[in-house]
Amino acid sequence: MSLADQALPYVRAISPYQPGKPITELARETGIPVDQIVKLASNENPLGMSPKAKKAVEAAISGVERYPDQFDLIAKVAERCGLAQNQVVLGNGSNDVLDLIARVFLAPGRSAVFAQHAFAVYPLATLSIGGELIATPAKNYGHDLDAMRAAIRPDTRIVWIANPNNPTGNFVPYPEVRAFLEAVPKDVVVVLDEAYNDYLPPAERVDVAGWIKDFPNLVVCRTMSKIYGLAGLRIGYALASAEVADLMNRVRQPFNVNNLALAGALAALDDDEFLQASYELNRLGMAQIVAGLEKLGLEYIKPHGNFVTFKVGDGAGVNQKLLKQGVIVRPIGGYGLPEWLRVTIGAEPENTRFLEALEQAL
Repeated sequence: MSLADQALPYVRAISPYQPGKPITELARETGIPVDQIVKLASNENPLGMSPKAKKAVEAAISGVERYPDQFDLIAKVAERCGLAQNQVVLGNGSNDVLDLIARVFLAPGRSAVFAQHAFAVYPLATLSIGGELIATPAKNYGHDLDAMRAAIRPDTRIVWIANPNNPTGNFVPYPEVRAFLEAVPKDVVVVLDEAYNDYLPPAERVDVAGWIKDFPNLVVCRTMSKIYGLAGLRIGYALASAEVADLMNRVRQPFNVNNLALAGALAALDDDEFLQASYELNRLGMAQIVAGLEKLGLEYIKPHGNFVTFKVGDGAGVNQKLLKQGVIVRPIGGYGLPEWLRVTIGAEPENTRFLEALEQAL
């Protein structure tokens, strides 16, 4: 008997999360120089990080010998969202706050509902704590809120919703989300993951933080890894009722967000010019990618984030052909979509390189 046999059975049953292939890994495998590889696999910001954030991070290096203080960033987030400071929980990326929610509300004998083709961290967070996962069939590759409501059982404690969804890019209009909240039992936590909501057209956005007063069972999760360009610093946050936030803070590691991430995030929140430039670049790049896919006659899911999911038939095979050309996209067979690939919107030259490589791969 090995030590692994002594591990909890629900931990042994988990499939590890597979991130997008790093540029350096492909360089090692193929010998292609790093500067000749295009990575469009992990929904990163092609503009990099905010100049204001970069300056703040560089200044914060002189204080890394001190333990971090989250006060200023919590105050900034609370002010921007119209909430009290005791309603904000910071995380080492939004994945961290998703895990905190699971640790507070799930255990063996409790269940969580999520949609087919939804973000892989929801099953990981649920199963790692011993909860049971209830997967509902997708509706046009996205969330079917009616099916999710019907799947809730007496032992259900969490419903996971990504809006827009990753990896499919679907978006559920906010009036439908609010109607769902009104129908869900008040003792079930609804986690609304808005990692990509900054890419929505302004007319489609809604200030859901203001809903928390009406729905104390709502937890809103956001990240600074995408449009803010801070993926490598790992920082995100949750907005919740004071009661739920207090419980999350009880299981949160005391210093889960480092000094550099705190400084970068605080400055990035004030860089409206960078945020708008990132939004506009994504909008133009989205049009470029979609036009290219249509020219190639490929089916795609209408995008609402900073990526496009498209159908190629043999996702794994086409992905390998792209890798040999030094282009990294994301295969999503692990999401039950083996015929599809997901591509991040890059800068114009990166998008062009991808489309040329894709045509050759096909």
